[in-house]
Amino acid sequence: MQNKPVALVTGANKGIGLQIAKDLAAHGFTVLIGSRNLEHGETAAKSVGADARALQLDVTNQASITAAAEHIRKELGRLDVLVNNAAISHTGKPGRSLEEMVKSARPSVASLDEVRAVFETNVFGVVAVTQAMLPLLREAPAARIVNVSSSVGSLTLNADPTNRYRSMSGTYSWSKTALNALTIAFASDLESAGIKVNAVCPGFTATDLNNFQGTRTVEQAAREPVRLALLDANGPTGTFTNEEGPLPW
Repeated sequence: MQNKPVALVTGANKGIGLQIAKDLAAHGFTVLIGSRNLEHGETAAKSVGADARALQLDVTNQASITAAAEHIRKELGRLDVLVNNAAISHTGKPGRSLEEMVKSARPSVASLDEVRAVFETNVFGVVAVTQAMLPLLREAPAARIVNVSSSVGSLTLNADPTNRYRSMSGTYSWSKTALNALTIAFASDLESAGIKVNAVCPGFTATDLNNFQGTRTVEQAAREPVRLALLDANGPTGTFTNEEGPLPW
């Protein structure tokens, strides 16, 4: 087993996930770049540096998840941080405007196939990956799990008629609401093991998730997830925050 702490970031070959990986490497971690496409992951790992390694990981494929966990144990012997970052906003053609995405994701018209696909990645994928990595995380001296969520999943904010983002509540939003519920459940389940589990909203960031219509940079978006990954023994568990502080569930 190597001496340096190890972090796995899912969906890390681009966007916010890649920036989180870069920042954790700068904090002394060996970072595993989870990527469905290994070649894309290897390219991303090179951009991070010597402390990054590509890991083939499709969060919707149990065989891929199991193989990834076995690879980590065999090659590194430890896992200290898991960042569940992989997510999709829709299954439509790339390049659609944010407005088109929102319109097609309304509950009155949303395709059930698309709803299932989004939940498969954003919710069930988190359960599957977390369960697979838990044996390694339980062995870590201070394991941390960070679930990359979104304020659009906040039931409190979506119930507020003055919230200007309320109209964006669609399939992606519902998946993040479910992810927040999972965060609380995992935090409660793992508290006795000393594993801290928190959800984070990186903000409206310019990535292909929203056809690059976001207003924040990936550098800004990665700050709060990295802070939660680095929590000390006095840090909280079962929280939902952004860079400005606590968010309502």
